Amino acid sequence: MVAAASVVVAVGTATGMLSALDDRRGSDQARPQVTDSPRLAPLPAVSSGPPSTSASASESPKKSPKEKDISPTPSPTKTETEPEREGKPQTAAVSTRLYRHPESQVLEWVRAHTDDPRHAVIESRIADHPAAVWFADFTPSTITARVRAVTSGGAAQGRVPVVVPYAIPGRDCGGHSEGGAPDLAAYDDWIDAFAAGLGSRDVIVILEPDSVAQAECLSSGERTRRFASLARAGRVLKAANPNARVYYDAGHSGWNPPAKQAGWLKRAGAASAASSDGIFSNVSNFHRTSDEIAYDRQVLDALGGPASLGAVVDTSRNGNGAPADGEWCDPAGRKIGRAPSLNTGEARIDAYLWVKLPGESDGCKGTPGTFSPSYAYDLAR
Repeated sequence: MVAAASVVVAVGTATGMLSALDDRRGSDQARPQVTDSPRLAPLPAVSSGPPSTSASASESPKKSPKEKDISPTPSPTKTETEPEREGKPQTAAVSTRLYRHPESQVLEWVRAHTDDPRHAVIESRIADHPAAVWFADFTPSTITARVRAVTSGGAAQGRVPVVVPYAIPGRDCGGHSEGGAPDLAAYDDWIDAFAAGLGSRDVIVILEPDSVAQAECLSSGERTRRFASLARAGRVLKAANPNARVYYDAGHSGWNPPAKQAGWLKRAGAASAASSDGIFSNVSNFHRTSDEIAYDRQVLDALGGPASLGAVVDTSRNGNGAPADGEWCDPAGRKIGRAPSLNTGEARIDAYLWVKLPGESDGCKGTPGTFSPSYAYDLAR
C-alpha cells in the first residue's frame, strides 16, 4: 500500500493489525490465527491544495453526518467511556461494545511476559483495547469459517467485531503489500465466501484499504473494473448481513484531494446505500483525528448519497500526528491516539477504530508486521 494501509508480508496481512489467516485445518475447525501484518510504503509528493499528497514532507506515507447507532443486539448494560484526547495515555477507556478478538501478537506477548517491566503499560493501554481483524491471504476454502469465528465471537459477547477483507488483485500496486486474489473473478468469489461468514449480527467491515486511494497506478480500464468489483463487494456483504456496516477507502487527509477521492469512491459504490455505509480514513497512518474529521466530512459532502453515510477514523497511532519529516516506517515520537469507540460525539463520524494494532512494526523496528514490545511501549507510555 503505497500510502495508506500496510505492507503485506509473507502470508499477506496488514500492518499493525490482527490477521485472521488460514491455519491449514479443515474449514469446519478454522479459526483466526495471528501472523505478521502489512505496512505502508511511501507515496510520491503531490502539489499543494486541499489534502492531496500521500506522502509530502510533512505527512506519513501511509494512508493513510450524522451519528449512527451501531450498538450490538442485545444492547450492553454498560456504556462506553468518552473518547480521550490524542496523546493522552489510554488506561481505562476500553469500549464495552467493540469486540476484542482473543488472539493477537500483543496478547500473546502479554501472556508470556508477565514479569516484564513494560507489561502493565502495554497490557492496559494496548492489549486491553479492541482492534480490527484482517483477512489478507487468499484462501477460498476456509475464509467463510474464519470470518464466522470472529463474527460469532463478537455476537456471543454482544459486541461489534471489526473485520478487514484485504485481497483485491493488484494490491499495493505491486509494492510491499502485493498479493491478493489472482484476478477479479476469483476475488468476487472470495468476497461471496467472506460474506457468508458475516452472520446476522452487527459487524463493521473495512473494505480493502488502499483499493480506492491508490488507484492512480491502474490504467483507466483496470480502475473501472476494480471499482465495479468493489461496488459489487459492498452489495454482496450487505445483502448477506443487513446489519453489516461497510466502509470504503478514503485514504487520508494528506493524500488525494477530497473531490478526486469522492469521485473515485462514487464509482466504487460508496455513495449507494445498497453497498455502503460511508468511508474510512487514516488506516495505518498518523494524521491527527481533527484533520481526518475535517477531511472525511469534505469527502462525504463531495460524495453525496444518503445523509446516513458516515466515516470511521483509524486512531491507533495518531496521538502526536504525522512526523514533520515525512518518516513513515515506525517513526519515533508517535503515540497511540483516542481509544476505539462507537461514541465519537462528532457529526458524521461513526467510530474511532484501531485498524492497525499499535506495536506491530512497519519494518524498521522488526520484521514487517511483527510485534515489537519496545515500539509498543514507546507508543503507549
